[in-house]
Amino acid sequence: METLSSPSHQTLISANFTSRSAYSNGISLPSPLVKIHRRRFAAGVKASVAVDQEKKVALLRIGTRGSPLALAQAYQTRDKLMETSSELAEEGAIEIIIIKTTGDKILTQPLADIGGKGLFTKEIDEALLNSDIDIAVHSMKDVPTYLPDKTILPCNLPREDVRDAFICLSASSIADLPAGSVVGTASLRRKSQLLHRHPHLTVQDNFRGNVQTRLKKLKEGNVNATLLALAGLKRLSMTEHVTAILSIDDMLPAVAQGAIGIACRSDDDRMADYIAKLNHEETRLAVACERAFLLTLDGSCRTPIAGYASRDEDGNCLFRGLVASPDGTKGNKKNQKM
Repeated sequence: METLSSPSHQTLISANFTSRSAYSNGISLPSPLVKIHRRRFAAGVKASVAVDQEKKVALLRIGTRGSPLALAQAYQTRDKLMETSSELAEEGAIEIIIIKTTGDKILTQPLADIGGKGLFTKEIDEALLNSDIDIAVHSMKDVPTYLPDKTILPCNLPREDVRDAFICLSASSIADLPAGSVVGTASLRRKSQLLHRHPHLTVQDNFRGNVQTRLKKLKEGNVNATLLALAGLKRLSMTEHVTAILSIDDMLPAVAQGAIGIACRSDDDRMADYIAKLNHEETRLAVACERAFLLTLDGSCRTPIAGYASRDEDGNCLFRGLVASPDGTKGNKKNQKM
């Protein structure tokens, strides 16, 4: 910005004074230089306003929940899209839109009591169908076994660690917890397997909230310990809170745990092409196998079900499944090689 001492301002002021001295009646006419300066200034203001008002339209809009973990997964998806499609690497090409779901709104009740499927996906699916977003990023273990009409989910990102983590401020393992200790978890799957092996423990089964909220409740002494998915802690760079990692034999994971899924409209070939570049086929096949197991059982939040598909040393698909009672007294675990 120019100051009053700059040559151009000195010239304009001098010209104006000259104009005033030429008329004895006190009326002054602006000099031609002043008129030019004002026109240029006005044009500059208009141009600046036009640029400020113009909002660049994103080429791709990602719909996601608003929790720190959901956002971490959305940003991971964004980064991969930018790496694989040069036009999406430009500033403003991708927009992330936060959508609050039923599961986010109702935190005072156990998930099993809220009822229905798709507690963490329904509103995002609706936004996708209404073209308010172009793709939806989900934690696959939240996705119902059916998809809404006119949507597809053709892409899974590489799977993170599927195991569960034990987190406690006073004991180094679950076995070290004294009788009557309270373990917080909103998962019937975790509750059932925990009580099956450790019936002397108590489970608080409405221990809900995002990762940060549950860790805060633990620190405040609401419970003695909790169990969280290791995948989420890794994506949030919060593994320093892990006391011990539970083996798959001790705690079979939820169906599709650790997997991220990306959905789009079935008639949107452009979006389907974008996300096809991100697909990790081995993860997609494993998740499809596990979800087929869940679909066959018509599983819901009221049924403790676990499932994990992996490759054995010969490259065959090895599937492990579990159906149990909520109190852990009954359970049927199966291993199947395919």
